[in-house]
Amino acid sequence: MPSAKTNPSLDDDEILKAEFEYIADTAFQANEDRARVSSFYLLAVGSLVAALFSTQLLDNRFDPVFLSWAFSGLFLVLTLLGTLTTLQLARLRAAWYDSMLALNQIKDYWQSQAKDKHLKQAFKWDTESLPNKYKANSVSFYQTLEVALLSGITFGAAVYFFQSAINYNCPVCNWAYTISLGLFAFLSQLWMYKLNLDK
Repeated sequence: MPSAKTNPSLDDDEILKAEFEYIADTAFQANEDRARVSSFYLLAVGSLVAALFSTQLLDNRFDPVFLSWAFSGLFLVLTLLGTLTTLQLARLRAAWYDSMLALNQIKDYWQSQAKDKHLKQAFKWDTESLPNKYKANSVSFYQTLEVALLSGITFGAAVYFFQSAINYNCPVCNWAYTISLGLFAFLSQLWMYKLNLDK
């Protein structure tokens, strides 16, 4: 007769340990991805602007109206890239926060099961003391601030060149629209970051 199959025993501690390590790894990965995302955007903006101004596009052979449309379109694309980067930074911050909540849930369980009830003193963060998802002095917010500032500048530049392309010449109005819409884009990026963290 064939021997009866035996179910492998599951060790609760090993399962919890594996889950804890997995969640810690996802939190670390969210931080790594956040650094990559913002660095990629800064590199994209810097290289495109440098390439733009180092070319011979400003040669008199090119129509100034065409150049204004081209610059306006390019800076608008850079602003859209900045918007996507801001949304990615918000999602990565939220992913990190969710990982921290999951880690704290496991820590809370361990503490409830531990014989030594003073185990809580070993942990700086628990579910109640975890930093807010939206924290204005966090690295994530500073990266978003950097991206939002560049997006505001690129959007302001897009507006400036758009006005030049349509031959709208009112120096005071040109600068007023450029600065106010650039500031609007900057503040919109910060608002989108906060809004996406609250979801």
